[in-house]
Amino acid sequence: MSCYRHRDRVAGRRCTRCGKPACGECLVQANVGSHCLECAKASRPDLRTRARFWSAGKPALVAYTLIAVNIAVFVLLGAAYDLGGMLSGRITDAHLQFGLNSLFVDGNPVPYRLSTDEVVISGGTDYYRLVTSGFLHFGLIHIGMNMFFLYLLGNEMEPILGRLKFALVYGASLLGGSAGVILIDQGSITAGASGAVFGLLGAYAVGIWRHGVNVFSTQIGSLLMINLFLTFFVANISIGGHIGGLVAGGICGFVVLAPGYKGVPNWAKYATPCIVAVAALAVALVAA
Repeated sequence: MSCYRHRDRVAGRRCTRCGKPACGECLVQANVGSHCLECAKASRPDLRTRARFWSAGKPALVAYTLIAVNIAVFVLLGAAYDLGGMLSGRITDAHLQFGLNSLFVDGNPVPYRLSTDEVVISGGTDYYRLVTSGFLHFGLIHIGMNMFFLYLLGNEMEPILGRLKFALVYGASLLGGSAGVILIDQGSITAGASGAVFGLLGAYAVGIWRHGVNVFSTQIGSLLMINLFLTFFVANISIGGHIGGLVAGGICGFVVLAPGYKGVPNWAKYATPCIVAVAALAVALVAA
């Protein structure tokens, strides 16, 4: 009896699925017995099923993706503009080009000087900064702290909310933070993911409260109080960005993390972050 693929080889066994005689090279160990190569291939899930299984094994995929994007932006902008400045936390040309200040979105032209002494005139309509500033950081400590908290909150919240709702809450919180910057911070260039992270923290805290738990008896409550203390009593921290993100995230959390017995319709859990995001944009533009 010869192998069905190698006629010059003796087949010691048969496929336990189709019965073909095969040599050791043409058999794959299965849960029960051994399968020939064709049966082994046929028994594998299709691509869509394998992708679903892979995705299910990554409960915080959106959070990890956001972390990767923030790190990639940090490295790429550092390489393109001033890596030393990005690492040390200095204001670089990247911050001037993509950071947020109300002067860049108030509708009036404003000049600013780059490190090359080139004068760039912003038309006062750099609305992209409301988003790009949320992916820009000042130094390793800044990005390290924000990504650490995003990792912690992402692993807690994304499996509960699901990927789309988690992404919507993050986006609404980021824009809420930008609106807070326009309303409150009138100083230097502002940047960082801390507005969005504060929003996640606020959403989670409100969700815990909605479930009847005293949030200040939990680690989330302690984390919130510590970060609020740092916001108000440590220099060079964006108060507007943190508070704006916290308010936007808290509003989202009131709906998206409402317990089932509250009767909140499922569509509202998707609509609320979208409404908060649009409202944050409107507030930012009107305030500017």
